[in-house]
Amino acid sequence: MYCPFCHAPDTRVVDSRLTPDGRVRRRRECIECRERFTTYEVVELSLPWVVKRDGRREPFNEDKLRAGILRALEKRPVPSERVEASIQRVKEALLRSGEREVLSRQIGERVMEELKGLDRIAYVRFASVYRSFQDVDEFRKVIEGLEQGG
Repeated sequence: MYCPFCHAPDTRVVDSRLTPDGRVRRRRECIECRERFTTYEVVELSLPWVVKRDGRREPFNEDKLRAGILRALEKRPVPSERVEASIQRVKEALLRSGEREVLSRQIGERVMEELKGLDRIAYVRFASVYRSFQDVDEFRKVIEGLEQGG
């Protein structure tokens, strides 16, 4: 960290604290001129780009993820804390993957796994739209899979 006063290349950290908004506040002192100054650090996490079915690429959008999950859970008795925890798990899985791009299909599959744990009705709703069932037999297979514990 360069000193903002004398531009010396070395400074030392005098004090570090976590701020309420999740940043790290560091009080620094220049080794050359002895001036003190404060820096703030923010963890920068980058979620991968989403590759859509038609090949388009777009940045990951948490609002779209939340909207899809909430649409499936509409009028279902699932606490919002559990919904938010599921959204967080999907995002963490994307971060852990380390990929720069992820197929929208992979996100959809992860969402279905989360919904299966939250509410089976919501899971079937989401799966029916996501997988674009063409007939009743496809729908029946998903329901039978749920009944068999899958």
